[in-house]
Amino acid sequence: MKVTADTNVLLRAMVADDEAQAARAIELLESADMVAVSLQTLCEFVWVLRGRYGVDRADIAAAIRALLNTNNVVVSRPAAEAGLALLEAGGDFADGVIAFDGAWLGAEVFVSFDKRAVSLLTKQGQAARLL
Repeated sequence: MKVTADTNVLLRAMVADDEAQAARAIELLESADMVAVSLQTLCEFVWVLRGRYGVDRADIAAAIRALLNTNNVVVSRPAAEAGLALLEAGGDFADGVIAFDGAWLGAEVFVSFDKRAVSLLTKQGQAARLL
């Protein structure tokens, strides 16, 4: 079976705060022929782990990397890597994904009111401007 995993499926598998749901999530993720993970799901995954569970950036990055390296998982790897690069530099995963997608769509510069995002993206060699 080929499935699209919702954020809550990934969260249950990682945090196991509901034993029954965690078991079902893990079984599905291990048995599916393909697990599609959208960028929106990864962004939500990071937000919930940081905000609700207080998981540190390094552990979140490790969890996403493990997911990316799972044989049956399909994700936009370049965009996820861009999100990871910003997350690991101290920024927001979603900002990295947004900047990547914008460039992929043809944008020349990432613009934001977020000083940290602009600074980190600029340090990574990307065109970014504070609005």
